[in-house]
Amino acid sequence: MLNKLDKDEGVPKDINIKSVYIKTYGCQMNVYDSERMIELLKPHGFNCAASPENADLVILNTCHIREKASEKVHSELGRIALLKKDKRQKYDSEMIVVVGGCVGQAEGENIIARSPCVDIVVGPQSYHNLPELIERVKREKSWAVDLDFYENDKFDNLDFETIQNKHSAFLSIQEGCDKFCHFCVVPYTRGAEFSRAFSAIYREAIGLISRGCKEITLLGQNVSAYHGLDDQGNEMTIGKLIKLLAKIDGLQRIRYTTSHPNDMLDSDLLDAHANIDKLMPYIHLPVQSGSDRILQSMNRKHKRDFYFDLIEKFRAVRPDIAFSSDFIVGYPGEAEEDFDHTMDLVQQVNYAQAYSFKYSPRPGTPASALKNQVTDKDKDDRLQKLQKVLYQQQKTFNQSKIGTTLSVLLEKQGKYDGQLVGKSEYMQSVIVENPQFKIGDIVNVMIKSATQNSLHGEIINNIT
Repeated sequence: MLNKLDKDEGVPKDINIKSVYIKTYGCQMNVYDSERMIELLKPHGFNCAASPENADLVILNTCHIREKASEKVHSELGRIALLKKDKRQKYDSEMIVVVGGCVGQAEGENIIARSPCVDIVVGPQSYHNLPELIERVKREKSWAVDLDFYENDKFDNLDFETIQNKHSAFLSIQEGCDKFCHFCVVPYTRGAEFSRAFSAIYREAIGLISRGCKEITLLGQNVSAYHGLDDQGNEMTIGKLIKLLAKIDGLQRIRYTTSHPNDMLDSDLLDAHANIDKLMPYIHLPVQSGSDRILQSMNRKHKRDFYFDLIEKFRAVRPDIAFSSDFIVGYPGEAEEDFDHTMDLVQQVNYAQAYSFKYSPRPGTPASALKNQVTDKDKDDRLQKLQKVLYQQQKTFNQSKIGTTLSVLLEKQGKYDGQLVGKSEYMQSVIVENPQFKIGDIVNVMIKSATQNSLHGEIINNIT
């Protein structure tokens, strides 16, 4: 749906947009969407800008998950408004400003009312309309808002043939969520679950691999709920999808994120982890709390014993598998006993790494209306206790790899000359010193030392 209104401060004139700057907030899905926006705009004459200062088009691809997400966006818009004004005064040229992503979806026209420098607000399911929206704003001297959900149209209108050479890439297979956890805005900003057809995913994967991609991460707000159709119209699971993708020559690593525990009991997925070497032995499996009472209040629809059973099932088929997770402390009504249950769960699972946050209300979610909010002091105290244990577990896991050989995909230059930094099977950052190898190589690395955040090792031989 498009809306428009004349603005006192003026609108973009008939100019040829030459550069676009995108700032991405939040999750991997937003990173994927930002990359797709760049590729979508390139055929329309856009080139990437390194900063917003000299850009003709600025896009903020926003996230609404973390605390004060909206405030951070409006703070950034205040800075961009000054850049826009400076560009107009110095060069008699207009900067077009776009707010996309989940904050855009959640706030809509209110963003423009609060930050008049914004020209376009576009939701995560409608950014494929950006070229049309930009031309409409220029032509009609108006602002535009498009927040409709176009799952099929969005993917049908993206040109994956223009994707640049990348050795590791995201591939979106599913969007939206039907779980309606009481703390989460995703069902409201990303919409209902939608899974892409296998044929479309396969074509995109082939395109990525033909351009040098060796590792693909399958993305979804609830990726384990994937239920796309195969060529015969039969519904698939993520396990079946992984098995088919693993047959592609040139694809050497497969990952997937993010999963919900309730959708992980897939016999094909367990079998894939047991038998497909290309599927990395690492699962991000958010639990949020170790208390059954809080899990029920969160509407997570599972209990802690179910989560433990799930962990054990995957460890049984792949003993070297590692897990990461998400935790929320200070959820409304969380008592000290509930937090103790979370600490106990963490000790029992023993994570390779994890992300933990203080609960913050997301407007419009059921949890935001609860009265029994936990004090900031209790949230702070509990978060510190939890993170102390999680950080130690991460350090211990990294140190357990000393003396072992890991497969590492080299991804970027290191801090010092001759250094390269790569990623292990377990998402660890691995630093090596060997200038004869190059970014994109997959190498065997003997791990010599480890810290909480990285490993250091020596390349033994080149795998590919």
